[in-house]
Amino acid sequence: MQRRPLADTAVSAIGLGAMPLSIEHRPDETRAIATIHAALDAGVTLIDTADSYHWHAGEVGHNELLIARALARYGGDTSGVLVATKGGRGRPGDGSWTVTATPEHLEQAAKASAKRLGVEAIGLYQLHKPDPEVPWAESVGALRELLDAGTIRAAGISNVTTEQIREAHAILGDGLVSVQNQYSPAVRDSEPELRLSTRLGLAFLPWSPLGGISRSSLDGPSGTTSAGTAFHRIADDRGVSPQQIALAWLLARSPAVIPVPGAGRPTSITDSAKATDLELSTEELTELEAPLPG
Repeated sequence: MQRRPLADTAVSAIGLGAMPLSIEHRPDETRAIATIHAALDAGVTLIDTADSYHWHAGEVGHNELLIARALARYGGDTSGVLVATKGGRGRPGDGSWTVTATPEHLEQAAKASAKRLGVEAIGLYQLHKPDPEVPWAESVGALRELLDAGTIRAAGISNVTTEQIREAHAILGDGLVSVQNQYSPAVRDSEPELRLSTRLGLAFLPWSPLGGISRSSLDGPSGTTSAGTAFHRIADDRGVSPQQIALAWLLARSPAVIPVPGAGRPTSITDSAKATDLELSTEELTELEAPLPG
């Protein structure tokens, strides 16, 4: 597995998005843990989670606790695994999402996440989404305080604009190490944020990186995907999955990119991890530049 820099270490170029293991349509715990173990077996050393990755009310931290159990039960060395979690969003249990990014909430949420993960300090803690009711500088300032207190070792921000990245970078300095925005074959709106992250030396973690190729976990069984795209044609030529082509395309966008595809079964993350073995040609990358049919 290739590695890419993140914070003061290097992690696998493909991470595991663990959200599907805890939200609606989630697998049973046996399969969920097997999925995490398959990721580790494939060389994945970055696992992305959040305290809001759960299904029902009263399950805050479900995904974090699941990851902690999976790591504890893994037979191999997990000391090099970076679990990146997020705070600032909630799920009342009716399928909706809320946003609460007050400094008080983030401080309490980070401490609770560290306890669930069984760590003294969270390796990477990300502000899940800007709160329209809270000044951005106040929310980011809470990350600064968590860094200074040693509750977290590195900070990240998610679902942000270029202006918010610049302001956070000014407040956090080297403590800011990552940006996590939606970016995929189907959704390319965050190209400016990707370019800025690359210039600033920040890792860029696309969420829902397989959009347009695979159905999102939140779409449910009735979600649709594209077919017959350049990603599918090149996959047929290469004898690999379209998902691998999509991830290889993302990796080629910038050395800052570390995709975190979601997985609900072992075979999914095993397939995704193989994307680091692919090197797309200039001609293939040019063909993949065309937007997916809308």
